[in-house]
Amino acid sequence: MQQRAQQHQQQIQQRQQMVQQRQRDALSRQSTERQTRIDRLQQRVQQLQSQKPEGLRAQRAQERTLQTQNRLLQREQSMQQRDQARLQRLGPAQAAVGRAAAMQAAERGRFAERFREQATPLSQAALMTRQSGWAPREAWQHRHPAVFVAWLGPVFWPYAYSDIFDYTFWSYGYDPGYWAYAYDDFVDTVFWGGDGAYSAYASTNPYDYPQTGGGYRARRGSSASQQALRQLCDAPDKGVTAWPFESITQAVRPTPEQRGLLDDLKAAAARAADAFKQSCNDSYPLTPPGRLRAMTNRVSATLEAVKIVRPALEKFYGSLSDEQQARFNALGPNVGERSQQQPQQQEANAQGESCGDPKSSLTELPIERIDAVVQPAGKQKEALDRLSDATKQAVKGLQAVCPDQVPLTPIGRLEAMQHRLEAMLEAANWVQPVLDEFYATLSSEQKARFNTMPRTASQ
Repeated sequence: MQQRAQQHQQQIQQRQQMVQQRQRDALSRQSTERQTRIDRLQQRVQQLQSQKPEGLRAQRAQERTLQTQNRLLQREQSMQQRDQARLQRLGPAQAAVGRAAAMQAAERGRFAERFREQATPLSQAALMTRQSGWAPREAWQHRHPAVFVAWLGPVFWPYAYSDIFDYTFWSYGYDPGYWAYAYDDFVDTVFWGGDGAYSAYASTNPYDYPQTGGGYRARRGSSASQQALRQLCDAPDKGVTAWPFESITQAVRPTPEQRGLLDDLKAAAARAADAFKQSCNDSYPLTPPGRLRAMTNRVSATLEAVKIVRPALEKFYGSLSDEQQARFNALGPNVGERSQQQPQQQEANAQGESCGDPKSSLTELPIERIDAVVQPAGKQKEALDRLSDATKQAVKGLQAVCPDQVPLTPIGRLEAMQHRLEAMLEAANWVQPVLDEFYATLSSEQKARFNTMPRTASQ
């Protein structure tokens, strides 16, 4: 009797497995077909964006067509995400040992690795800021340091404008590992996306802090409204991202001549804000080449903004007396409990020893996972090898501008930031052509696997 019951149970399990396998096969085929449509729609959107029609009527017609194509693209991407979520639920349960190994592999060899070992109130506050996706001034209102936020909805580096220029004026209002996290996320999210299982480890370990829920995820799926994102993109110099001109004026008390130079700086700041308006995406890129292009576009806009502002800032700062410069250098928000160490010492101690170390989590891990998930062969394998070499070269470029210390003056900090942005742009230029080349060699099924690698990497 017991044997019959066991056999019956086994038959039920087998039928369930067969049904699940048929569901997986159907979803996989559907995902492949949908990815083909997504690729075509993205190409169509890119073509429309590159066109420059003459005349108001033609421009409006182009805008309507572009809006329609973007809506179709967003719908296909949303349905693709739902399909992939269903595939994940149908997948085999992940073994605890596999999870532990994946975590350990992701933790090793990255710019922010050393910061993960420093479980301090400051690092806990930075983690909570990162989870919340707060803009710098929002973080400071909660007496928390500002951190690098990689994605807010479809926008990469949403607070780039305020991060660049607020960091220029008061670097100690930022988490000491800000740029380490930025470098890690810049490389990570190309391969894993904004919510990947591995890219999350660019931050301090969330499991150190039970009160945060132990479940950090990057904020690609943020609840930020479209209106808020559009306002952030169209007017980055307004609201929470405004320049601290009032604070500068109060601290420096400029002379009439200096006020003229400060007005020039305000005008440069407004022109710099305009450089960001075309660098915001309306939809989150689901392919690795698409993400890298969106990120490169954002970094390019940020670099352009720095180049616009830097001459005006140098003229204004150079006009100040020693006493005025000292007061300018001392600007900054109240971010609660601050370390007794100076910020430049904190960053030097944390990054000086780790910048030159191998970055296996950024260079080796993604290539290994691509190889396992995509299973390239022949020319695809050769193209993946070239992608591996380019990724290593890109990371070396980031290591070269990993700082020994934070400059003490706004002029020095802005110059250092320009070097960092140039290195990020050069890193992207190293990777983009070989990533495009590798992606072009893949079949539709392989592309679907590559695009969803964050959800399959741990299986």
